[in-house]
Parts: sequence; C-alpha cells; structure tokens
Amino acid sequence: MAKIAIKAKNNNDLSEIRALIKKHKKNDLIFAATGMFVIASLTITLLILFLDLVIDGYPRFTLDFFSNFPSRRALKAGILSAWIGSSLVLIVTFFVAVPLGIAAGVYLEEYAKKNWISDLIEINVSNLAGVPSIIYGLLALGLFVYSFGLGQSILTAGLTLALLMLPIVIVSTRESIRAIPVHIREAAFAVGATKWQVVINHVIPYSYGGILTGVIIGMARAIGETAPVITIGALTFIAFLPPSPISTSAPFLNFEWLEAAFTVLPIQMFNWISRPQHAFHVNAAATGAVIIVLTALMNGFAIRLRYKIRKKIKW
Repeated sequence: MAKIAIKAKNNNDLSEIRALIKKHKKNDLIFAATGMFVIASLTITLLILFLDLVIDGYPRFTLDFFSNFPSRRALKAGILSAWIGSSLVLIVTFFVAVPLGIAAGVYLEEYAKKNWISDLIEINVSNLAGVPSIIYGLLALGLFVYSFGLGQSILTAGLTLALLMLPIVIVSTRESIRAIPVHIREAAFAVGATKWQVVINHVIPYSYGGILTGVIIGMARAIGETAPVITIGALTFIAFLPPSPISTSAPFLNFEWLEAAFTVLPIQMFNWISRPQHAFHVNAAATGAVIIVLTALMNGFAIRLRYKIRKKIKW
C-alpha cells in the first residue's frame, strides 16, 4: 500500500509539473504574439507615414532639388546648403564624439576602480542618454556660443551634437566590452601581455561590432535633431555654401568652414512646413523622406557591419 501511495504521489507531482510547463509555454506564446503584434503595428505605421511623405514629395525628387539653394519660389528651391551643412556638422560630431566616447567607455570598464565615484559616473552617463535634446542646445548656447565665443557656427553645432551623442557611444562601448568572455583576457595575461596590450589587441577588436553599431546609431540620431541646432542659432534660410574643407595649397586642408554659418536638413524642412503655400509643403515632404532614407541606411549599415564583424570573430 505504501508503494502504491508513493507511486500515486509521484504521478500527481508529474502531472502538476507538466501542467506548470504547459502554462508557462502558453504564457510564452502569448508574450511572443503580443510582441510581434506591437512590432508589426509600429512597422506598418512607420511605413505608412514614410509612403505618405514619398507620395507627397515625389514631384521634387529631381537632381535640381539636391543641387539648388533654398529659394522663395518653391519650384526652384533645393536642399544643397542643407545637406552639405548636415554633412559638415556630422563630420565634426563624429571626430569629437567617437574618440572621446570610446576612450571614456574603455576607461570606465577596464581601468576605473569600482567604487562610489565610478557608480555615480555610470548613473549620470545613463541618465544623460535620456535627457531631452533641447537641454543640450541650451547648454551649448551658454557654453560654446557665449562663454567660449565660438559663435553660431558649424563647430558649435558639431560640438553640441557630440554632447548629445557621447552617452550613446559610452554606453554601447561599455556593453560591448562587458560581452567579451573573461577567458580571452585571462589567456592574454597568461602569456605575459600587459593591461594596455590586452585592451588594444583583444578587448577593442572583439568589441568592434557593438561599438560601431552604437556609433552609427548615435550618428543617425544626430542627423535628425532640430531643437539643439535651432537653439544655438542655425539659419533657416541660407543661399551660400561654407568654404571648402580642402584647399589647393599645402597642407591642403582649410578650417575656415568651421566658423561658417550653416543650416541642416531638419531646419530646412521646418522652414518649409511653416509656410502656407502647398508647394513648400511638397518640398518639406521630400526633405523628410530624404532624412528617413539616410537614417534607415545608416541603421542598415550598422546592422550589416555588426553581422560581418561577429561572423569573422572566433571565440
């Protein structure tokens, strides 16, 4: 009788375990279906909005639209000064934010002592990633424009967007470094490598994929920002180009463009959408489609680059 009771109890326990597993599988299925529904809904919504911009702006997708300056006549207006201004501003942003962000991420993860100071820095860096962009614009207005006297220039805009991008680069760098298995560092130390050799020859190369993904995502965010550059005084109408960064005489580089006035694609779009004429709204729709395409290309490049780098890495 005792054996029969024990067997019955075991059968009941197995039944309860199977019922619990079945319940959890059902919950997993519901969660997965809900997630897919949300993702599909957001994707379809974004696609509809993008197609609406393309349909509205289709008449302006011509070579003249990309090679003409802004004009008071909508049919002759273009985005030449805007896309060149955006390109130059992003160049400054890249060369300021990327080295500083990667260096800060490597230092905090590999060299900084784990104490309350590093914890405070980590919390603040994470919080800075969620600060509204207008705050960075106000900070740049007081710091770069008035205190440092840099004026309303491309350099000021690049530094402002670099501040906006820095937390993204730092966080992505730290997360990429944390994902590297400990045995890689231990193997390098075991053969006599120094801390710097381990970082430069093993840690950074293995974390390239995640770091570059964070950099490109940060750049994609910077290209669409409007509030910070408006705050520091970007022009809404500009019919000239800044000086060329390349000169014909040695050292073949010209830095006068850093002090030039500028405009960017989001501001040009804002300028046109605020006008009452429908023709300018068509120009704004075309500009919005261009911004979305550039952002999508940058994110797609980041995904592709991450895939190729991870495929080459052998742990």
